[in-house]
Amino acid sequence: MALIFLLEQVLNGLLVGAYYLLIALGLSLIFSLGGIVNLAHGGFYAIGAYLAVSLAPLIGFGGAFVASPILVGALGVIVERLFFRRFYRSDPTLSLLLTFGLAMVIEQSLRIVFGAAPLPFSIPPALRGQVFVGDFIYPRYRLIIFGVALAAVAATWFLVYRTAFGRVVRAGVQNPDMVGALGISLQPYMTAVSALGIGLAGLAGVLLAPISGVHPAMGAEILTAAFVVVVIGGLGSFWGVIAAAVLVGVVRGLTIFFYPPAGEASMYLLMALVLLLRPRGLFGERIQKFE
Repeated sequence: MALIFLLEQVLNGLLVGAYYLLIALGLSLIFSLGGIVNLAHGGFYAIGAYLAVSLAPLIGFGGAFVASPILVGALGVIVERLFFRRFYRSDPTLSLLLTFGLAMVIEQSLRIVFGAAPLPFSIPPALRGQVFVGDFIYPRYRLIIFGVALAAVAATWFLVYRTAFGRVVRAGVQNPDMVGALGISLQPYMTAVSALGIGLAGLAGVLLAPISGVHPAMGAEILTAAFVVVVIGGLGSFWGVIAAAVLVGVVRGLTIFFYPPAGEASMYLLMALVLLLRPRGLFGERIQKFE
């Protein structure tokens, strides 16, 4: 039984790592190309959850699952064009202040529109139930979250590493001046990257709404943990974020098994250890902000 409980805690830790990954990956992509540290990213996660709650009665959970990330990504396009692109060449402190203020606006707007109380949102009946493997039992919906997160990360990897769009983005990360000298404007690519990264946060909000609850402060609660994953993996590193999310999930699960009170603190201790040994994170490199 102890082995089964250990396996369950490790899987739960990896589940936490999976939805941290969806949010952290978007953070890392936006920072890589534009140099914007988006403190409002958690707010878009919350918007995704609230859209799911609002749309599910009208078009069902499946429709909300598809529509919510798309709508949040479209909102990301608007935010990038109105706000982000004004700060690519500015002092990074200004973009931090901008996105911090935007995060506050999003949270308070959600309070005004939907109220401060949490909204109920349950797992659809078709996705409920348990999966039995011998004596091991695990909720079906949590396995679905794993599958969707893996599919989203795989699709993002394909876009970044196997398409012409991705080649320009990676070139822009490594040498933006050379890309500009070739006559390629990075601004449309930054708009697309913002839509992708913010859409991933919206997807995480849809998936986690039935588990974590839907309330205005949910974005602020998860943002710190997502930043921990980005810092451990290395700012701007695609594979670093993935490795960090898995590492955080495993360490969290093992810590809860052996000493439950330290479960939440384990990721912060891990971050401190990684930064002591490698200040840039596991896969961090020097990133140039494009001009």
